Amino acid sequence: MFSSDIAIDLGTANTLVFVKNKGICLREPSVVALNTLTKEIQAVGAEAKQMLGRAPASIEAIRPMKDGVIAHFEVTQQMIRHFIQKVHNNRKSMVRPRVVIAAPSGITQVEKRAVRDSAESAGAREVFLVEEPMAAAIGVDLPIEEPSGNMIIDIGGGTTEVAIISMSGIVYSKSVRVAGDEMDEAIVNYVKRKYNLLIGERTAENIKIQIGTAYPLDQRVTMEIKGRDLVAGIPKTLVLSDEEVREALQETFSTIVETVKIALERTPPELAADIVDKGVVVTGGGSLIKGLDILLREATGLPITLAEDPLSAVALGAGKLLSNHKLLKKVTF
Repeated sequence: MFSSDIAIDLGTANTLVFVKNKGICLREPSVVALNTLTKEIQAVGAEAKQMLGRAPASIEAIRPMKDGVIAHFEVTQQMIRHFIQKVHNNRKSMVRPRVVIAAPSGITQVEKRAVRDSAESAGAREVFLVEEPMAAAIGVDLPIEEPSGNMIIDIGGGTTEVAIISMSGIVYSKSVRVAGDEMDEAIVNYVKRKYNLLIGERTAENIKIQIGTAYPLDQRVTMEIKGRDLVAGIPKTLVLSDEEVREALQETFSTIVETVKIALERTPPELAADIVDKGVVVTGGGSLIKGLDILLREATGLPITLAEDPLSAVALGAGKLLSNHKLLKKVTF
């Protein structure tokens, strides 16, 4: 019997699916395009993301995950079903996989229920939930089963999670809903305030990826952006520099730094001693912003390591649990 067990990193921005013995088979944006009249699904994933902010009235592009948790229950369920079928090459009959899903650490009982139900109704035989920072730590090969402190920061699309892990349990975790999406909004608002120019969230995301920095660089980088002038009402082009983007993102970064500091304050002294030795690992798409490690290093004085493949860490960790049953029992809930 072939094993159809899968692990899903159900993210606000991207959803990744890991299939046992195969690795990560799917990596798509968590966006669904619906026909507003018939409520039928037009597109899912990358195709639907192209439609964000560009669709006619009859088609609505939705991001069913908000702040790392489910905002549109039915849509999420259809999205999960779509992704499960896609990795199993659209075989509809046989597939009843066991599913491990990574969820934010600060998620409530109701939200847990929603994730579990949506996966079950999408055809999962058994559903295990694992906390995202835990999955990320396993994904970047931290020695989580040893009795010593490991600190991980996961900056995703909807949430930033900071966790201290020891003996395959989470000693302290804090999840704040300030992450990639918040950065995009901050950029939109900054450009609107300073230049009276309205840009879309996809443009803002592009600016963040191209010239977003958390710490001053050696040379200035600029980027041409296009949007709608709010005064004249016509489209226009501007040049934005990295320092302006840094100014726009200032608040988001200080919230993240603050969260890290609070976590360190709440850490038991023995574990804190371990963290001074080992340092902190940063994963998630937010860690790709240039200079973030320098900013955190200055704020905490600790050695900061960026994960090698930050976007896949959570999915890889959840995937490793599929073949390690003992650990799966320990860390899932």
